[in-house]
Order: sequence, then C-alpha cells, then structure tokens
Amino acid sequence: MNAIISATELASELAGGTPPVLLDVRWQQGGPSGPAEYATGHLPGAVYVDLDADLAGPAGSGGRHPLPDPEDFAAAMRAAGVSKDRAVVVYDGGQGWGAARAWWLLRWAGHEDVRALDGGLAAWRAAGGELTDEEPAPKPGDFTAAPGAVPVLTADEAAALARRGVLLDARAAERYRGEVEPIDPVAGHIPGARSAPTVENVASDGRFRSAAELAERFSALGAAPGAEVGVYCGSGVSAAHEVLALAVAGVPAALYVGSWSEWSGDASRPVATGPEAG
Repeated sequence: MNAIISATELASELAGGTPPVLLDVRWQQGGPSGPAEYATGHLPGAVYVDLDADLAGPAGSGGRHPLPDPEDFAAAMRAAGVSKDRAVVVYDGGQGWGAARAWWLLRWAGHEDVRALDGGLAAWRAAGGELTDEEPAPKPGDFTAAPGAVPVLTADEAAALARRGVLLDARAAERYRGEVEPIDPVAGHIPGARSAPTVENVASDGRFRSAAELAERFSALGAAPGAEVGVYCGSGVSAAHEVLALAVAGVPAALYVGSWSEWSGDASRPVATGPEAG
C-alpha cells in the first residue's frame, strides 16, 4: 500500500461510500498555534490532533517527543474516529512533519491503512479542495494499540546501527555539523551517522520528490533496499517524515524516537562534529 495519497485521489475517496478518517495534525516547532489554524479552516470532516498532547509522551530524559503511552494514544485516536478497519489519511499545513509523526505512530501502533496527504493543506487547496471552519463530531472508533508493528531504536541501538549499517540524521546540515544548536544542549551528531536533511526529500511545492528520485538520493547515502537503515532528528518528528520518504522509495527504516534531544541530554554519550560521519 502506498504511504502517501495525492489531493485528487483523496477527493475521490472522500466522495466514495467509505471515506477515510481525516486527521489534521498542524504543528510546527515554535510556529503558529495548530488549534487556531485548524479553527480558521480545515478539510471537511477532519479532526484536529495535537502532536504534543496526543502523539508524544511528556518531555524528559527520553527526549522532547518520546513515545506516548499506547493506551493514551489509542484513546485519542478512538476519540478522533479512528477504527482498525477504516482507512486514515493525515495531513498538516506546512512541512509535513506533524502528519508524518501521526502516520508513523499509527503504523507503530498497528494500524495497517494510513497515508499522508502529499503536499498537505497547500496541495489540497491547489487542487481546488474546499475548507470549512465547522468542527465535526466524529463517532468514536474502535482502534486499539498493538505497539511494535514498525521498528524503533533505543539510543544504544542507534549507536550500534551507525557502526554496522546506515543511520541518517534528518536535521539541517548545520546542526549535524555542530555549527549551531538552537534547541538541544549540545551541538553535533551521533558518531557514524550520515547527514540527510529531511527538507531535501520534497520539491518546492512541498510534495515529495518522485520515488525514483528519492531512491537515488538514499542509495547515494547507503540506504538502499536490503540495507539496515535508521533515522533520527531532533525529537523524532522530522525523522518520521524521513522514514515516510524512505517508504516512498521502497526502503524500510527504523526510527530513533528519542533522537538528538535524548542523546545530547546524556553527557556520557559521544558527540561528533564536522561534515563527515565521524
């Protein structure tokens, strides 16, 4: 099954007899309020999901966006109308990172039919899709969490993977090199990780590059089909978008959820700087 869906394909499915559940996951680090943006206009029938409250546990030693409690996550999804046998489409209003986090978590929790709207809200509007400010009252779903359907990495597992396989750092290249660190306590990267900024997976319109283009990009980084691949970022959000891009390219990948926010919070862990994997 495809991991993404186009705006025209989504419009067709929404007009069908069993439309997918729509989740609006607008979120941006330090950006505008997701609930406020949702209130001004969203896809008809879409339910807002709060990334910080519903798609992550409390920040702490496990990072800024650790895994949520499975039962809490499942309850939030049921309240949004998610059921195990009904398709789900997630979208956001900007980078695609919030939507990718929801896509990845639902897959991790065992939902088998989840796709992200390619290009998000902008692609929907460009295709002539309408928005509404009416907030739906979804019928509660029956989704239950079965964690572990897709692979995750601990800090130690990420370090080991960087040595024996391919660990991609999805943050901006200057953060990888250790030139700047606007959020976390230490600048640099996990030794052995390779720089692969998430922003390079999309075209100027916010849609993913073609599967062939993505496959070529990741192959050049060593992340080809058959390779053991993992991804991390600052807190496991933009890395989920990279895992999604890898899925489009046909390359399964594990996510280090704690990411740099967990790694850099432990002074005993090594840190590399500079443009090379180190």
